[in-house]
Amino acid sequence: MGFPVGYSELFLPRLLLQVCSLLGFVRKLIHMLFKLVGLGDFLDSDTVWPEYSYYDQTPEFQSVSAMLIREILPVVKFEDLSSGETPDSCAVCLYEFEGAEEIRRLTNCRHIFHRSCLDRWLDHDQKTCPLCRTPFIPDEMQEAFNEKLWAAAGIPDFYGEYSSSF
Repeated sequence: MGFPVGYSELFLPRLLLQVCSLLGFVRKLIHMLFKLVGLGDFLDSDTVWPEYSYYDQTPEFQSVSAMLIREILPVVKFEDLSSGETPDSCAVCLYEFEGAEEIRRLTNCRHIFHRSCLDRWLDHDQKTCPLCRTPFIPDEMQEAFNEKLWAAAGIPDFYGEYSSSF
């Protein structure tokens, strides 16, 4: 695409872009020369930045609702399900189900997924089926789920203190 027309008429941004491009070229040239001489490790910094992946979250960074939904949704082995009503593959990863794999069957829509696939979906704070968007929590369990969610968040304690002051 490029920069808008207004930038091509200005002197400073064009000069700044050219200087940055030149510095990047010089950096690559120096790095290449050091590798050629055998000093490539000399330029590598000792600082190691941790790589953060959303999928490798520790439990303290997971949402409370995702943890509660995991408790509600059953985990079973694929071989324990009757074969007549089950699909052959997971709709998230598209791999076929195998006998000893752990799966989760959703209570509302009865769709099944690999446990790890659905857990990653939950890690993104999704609360509906990835296939049909039916809520994970059935209507008859929604009130109990909300109470557990509020209790885990400390909301009853907050309201208890607030209401007792009147």
